[in-house]
Amino acid sequence: MHFLSEELENYVARHSQDEPELLAKLNRETHQKILQPRMLSGHFQGRVLSLLSKIIRPTHILEIGTYTGYATLCLAEGLAQNGTIDTLDNNEELYDFQRKYFDLSGFGPQIIQHLGNALDIIPTLTQKYDLVFIDADKENYINYYELIVPMMRQGGIILSDNVLWSGKVLEPVKPNDKSTKILLEYNALLKNDPRVETVLLPIRDGLTVSRVL
Repeated sequence: MHFLSEELENYVARHSQDEPELLAKLNRETHQKILQPRMLSGHFQGRVLSLLSKIIRPTHILEIGTYTGYATLCLAEGLAQNGTIDTLDNNEELYDFQRKYFDLSGFGPQIIQHLGNALDIIPTLTQKYDLVFIDADKENYINYYELIVPMMRQGGIILSDNVLWSGKVLEPVKPNDKSTKILLEYNALLKNDPRVETVLLPIRDGLTVSRVL
């Protein structure tokens, strides 16, 4: 579902910062070679992630769901000197693809790839995070959130992607549609959780910004 017309989306992209050359190349190669390229954050959302990261200037970032690493590199643009990103994914076939672009970017030494089940990996991490980006399987959004809130610095930011779920959050939920059901619960949790303050932005497929109090 497009929440804005394609013409208006193109206008928005044209009047935002240009997509960096390396990310444009990553974008093209993802569409040429990788299944489900729609999962890529893309130019406009990528510039939003980059700008937010530059405003926050995080020392430690956690990303749950790497895919081909586009959002990872956008978030890396705002890293503090000697900052790090822990990025988690369970797709072994994408590991080398991600690493190629991480190393080409110059952020390679700062990006730590973790391969496996995020619910198993997150409890083993020891950092206090300034910025977290959740963009993985929707059925575990609440589980991820509950694990990471205690790992956040006060004032840290949690970004949650796809929270509008192609508009399905406004439709009757089908009995077998667990992802939409969980996202509805998740959106309500973020709105009402006294540990955070939250705003849901209608960017692309919905991006929630939550600040830990």
